[in-house]
Amino acid sequence: MTANAPHVADLPRVGSLPSTPTAVEIFDTTLRDGSQLEGISLTVDDKLRIAEQLDHLGVHWIEGGWPGANPKDDEFFRRIGTDLTLTTSNMVAFGSTRRVKGRVDIDPTLANLLAANTETVCIVGKSWDYHVTEALRTDLDEGVAMVADSVRFLVDNGRRTFLDAEHFFDGYKSNPGFALRVLESAAESGVSCLVLCDTNGGTLPFEIERIVGEVQSYLGDDVALGIHCHNDTGCAVANSLAAVRAGAVHVQGTVNGYGERVGNANLTTIIPDLTLKMGIATLPEGRLERLTSVSHHIAELVNMAPDPQAPFVGTSAFAHKAGLHVSAIARRSDAYEHVSPEAVGNGTRLLISEMSGRSTLEIRSRELGLDLDGQQLTQIVEDLKELEHRGYHFEVADASLELLLRKAGGWSNPYFRIESYRVLDEQRTLPNGDVESTTEATVKVWVGDERILRTGEGNGPVSALDAALRAALNGRHEALERLHLVDFKVRVLDSADGTSAVTRVLIDMSDGDATWTTIGVSGNVIDASWEAMSDAVVYGLLRANS
Repeated sequence: MTANAPHVADLPRVGSLPSTPTAVEIFDTTLRDGSQLEGISLTVDDKLRIAEQLDHLGVHWIEGGWPGANPKDDEFFRRIGTDLTLTTSNMVAFGSTRRVKGRVDIDPTLANLLAANTETVCIVGKSWDYHVTEALRTDLDEGVAMVADSVRFLVDNGRRTFLDAEHFFDGYKSNPGFALRVLESAAESGVSCLVLCDTNGGTLPFEIERIVGEVQSYLGDDVALGIHCHNDTGCAVANSLAAVRAGAVHVQGTVNGYGERVGNANLTTIIPDLTLKMGIATLPEGRLERLTSVSHHIAELVNMAPDPQAPFVGTSAFAHKAGLHVSAIARRSDAYEHVSPEAVGNGTRLLISEMSGRSTLEIRSRELGLDLDGQQLTQIVEDLKELEHRGYHFEVADASLELLLRKAGGWSNPYFRIESYRVLDEQRTLPNGDVESTTEATVKVWVGDERILRTGEGNGPVSALDAALRAALNGRHEALERLHLVDFKVRVLDSADGTSAVTRVLIDMSDGDATWTTIGVSGNVIDASWEAMSDAVVYGLLRANS
């Protein structure tokens, strides 16, 4: 390396890019960058549980947060020694360079990094001349010195040190000489990895590949290059892959793409793309199969619904709806699947809808152990088309579909027969002005030859109907005690019809081991709710007795 960086025009071009690496390190920043997504607020316990999942997945580095920035991160770093056991991953503390014109030995940020007691630290440093002169309000020489001094201080204190070169790509396009000086000073000070950051997320893949290649060719193999991308143009994953093609051996991102604005590079897409598509080693052997479960587990911990259409890990990633596709899948699983779903811990799903053909239903019925003949299958197809025309949506109601198929094969509900039900909702104003609401439901059911009438109260009609049905079946089915309502969704179809519109109700129910969905459709929301709720109970009892 030379003391003065050349102009970009003097650097090697894409044609002389180094070889793509055979393996890369995965650096997860869900606990820091990911937590900046609007709507996410993690407790310390949340962060510890997420770290456990990341270690279970096998990422190399877990960025835990910024010690000294807030009490939550301070507590997290205090507790990782006693409340967290990492078997695969390494914890990283994040911070920044020393202050302008400051001394490293008394800088509070650097002191907090050392106090976090992690073997590895990552600091952010300015690599865009505009930020140095306008945000830091200092000169470029001081900007370089801030990075060099900080890296040297941390390395001298026994810390493996990474540099996040903030706004690197904007800085390189503005003033490549300064951007390279920052990297060079860090490398000469002992940095272990230079992470090139597309902080504003505005760079495109062809630019990333060119610039990373030029940087790699200029710096040589003396220091490893990493990539850190944001998704403001929707290119964060593509940018990360482009950087690896150009020689980056360290990739930063977050699980499920969580992050500020529109998010960070999504590791649940990058990791399988690198491993399965590019043949580049990422996670330890046997860990890629954990990707889907870890993705969904972390989604639960951050209280964000998983994206069903997320590549590789989404519930719809390997879901097939069109009859032609399903027919091909039945013969050859790779006909419409670009990778094996099992490779990432996911699975093939055959969706049942008005677009389904007989082959879809035949496959699904065989999975259930049902032997339906051609005439029965043809009739089910016609019934499905009619039901979906009326507003049913069986691809999201797995339990209702199974009950429909079983009934087509001659099965009938052996647990109860409904005779009638009614719901009374009463609202009254108390003397102190408070409003009190009560909902009461009455059901009349037959259990065998016995006619049973029971009443139940609840917080709304669905809760009251559920209580009344449970009272009617009380003592007859032990499994009923384990069934509980997980979610209740209502959608008004054809809202232009106003109060006459058809309503679709979806109910999620669980027995603690599995969760299933049932559907009800009616012009009366209570009727639709009863249909979905009673089917959910029937399915739960069926599971318990099968």
